[in-house]
Amino acid sequence: MTTIEDAITKAIDYETRIRDLYRDAVDGTQDPKGKRVFQALADDEQRHIDYLEAKRTQWHAEGRIRFESLTSLIPDAKRLMAEVDALKETMAGEDRRDEKRMLSKALQVEVETSAFYRDMVAQMEGDARVMFARFLEIEDGHIAAVQAELDYISHTGFWFDFQEFDMEY
Repeated sequence: MTTIEDAITKAIDYETRIRDLYRDAVDGTQDPKGKRVFQALADDEQRHIDYLEAKRTQWHAEGRIRFESLTSLIPDAKRLMAEVDALKETMAGEDRRDEKRMLSKALQVEVETSAFYRDMVAQMEGDARVMFARFLEIEDGHIAAVQAELDYISHTGFWFDFQEFDMEY
């Protein structure tokens, strides 16, 4: 079984990895809207790192952690869908290969991070379990956001795992 301190340290590693990926994506895309999305995700991940570092300090000082509210800067899936849907016309025809590559990598890391948090929810107790459950919820939201953007710019015909059109009758 993983200790709370080990779990927090590993969580910081995951959050740092994905934050750095989003920061690189900000530098690697030319699209202003893409830059804003990647920056918002990077900022959210930095807030997670700050929170986890505070919890690690609390653990060292008190021998326990107390769960405190943790919010996300990323809108929920419904709001995100409405906002991106409004951008469809302005994004049509743009070359988004670099963004696709960055989003694909981000999706992979977000899935790995969520899997880690899911494991910690199963292993931890008390406030640690509550804290990791909240991180899992937020990271699952990041997966939905990244997948939605990737689906849209890849023209897969899917949006939030729903088929947008069907060529067969």
